[in-house]
Amino acid sequence: MSMEYFAGVSDALRLTFVQVMIMANLSIGIFIIGMYINLKKWGMGSTGYGLAPSGSILTFPRMLAQQMSQHAHVHNQSVLETFVLDILFQRRILRRSPLRWFMHFTIFVGWMVLFAMSLAMFLVEMIHMIGEKVGYAHSLPWFMNPEVFREILAVPNDIFSYILLTGIIIAIYRRLFVAKMRESTIAYDSILLIGLTVITVSGFIADGIRTGRFWGFDMPVEWAPPASLFHVIISLLFCIAYIPFSKYIHMIAIPLALLANKGGE
Repeated sequence: MSMEYFAGVSDALRLTFVQVMIMANLSIGIFIIGMYINLKKWGMGSTGYGLAPSGSILTFPRMLAQQMSQHAHVHNQSVLETFVLDILFQRRILRRSPLRWFMHFTIFVGWMVLFAMSLAMFLVEMIHMIGEKVGYAHSLPWFMNPEVFREILAVPNDIFSYILLTGIIIAIYRRLFVAKMRESTIAYDSILLIGLTVITVSGFIADGIRTGRFWGFDMPVEWAPPASLFHVIISLLFCIAYIPFSKYIHMIAIPLALLANKGGE
């Protein structure tokens, strides 16, 4: 990818690499503000019997650390066991419904690994760009070249994209054809599922146009930059900035609650 520009609909609307990085940092900033609001809300309770509620942002982290270090009232499994079995493996969901667990697990694994790879790609591009500016790019390892690193990630990106797509298809099926799920679905649930679907499918299409594979639907290669731009912008807004203000905050809140309660059933 050229460091001169990232993508654009036309020359007049073209975004530079630096502008896209500014958008990324703005999304992260909105995410941090949202998490600050949530931490303030979570810390509004009192820290002991008869004490006044606390409004400090540090109250919740302190109480979480204290709860994790104390002997639990019900569960007494280790933090490591809770993290691996209850958070990563999601055994609580597995015990209730194997299909629901498979759906959650594929979405969770696909999303988190793709996010990690996107973050790694971002860091490599930033390091290489700075290296070109200050003159040490030639001394970087061979895999730190953005073009090379992108090719390294190509296969795992495909694998985990299809894993994520599998989970999304199951979620759509459950919402449309499972009566209990269909009746309990609200607009909030639909927005989240539609947003995740648009992000995933737009990523496949952008990559398909660029590489000429099936997902490009034989669209002109000139459409690759705007398709990539759309995918990047909606991903930044929906998968980072929107999380603290949406139902997807449960990806953060539930693991914290499990750690505080030391997991278990």
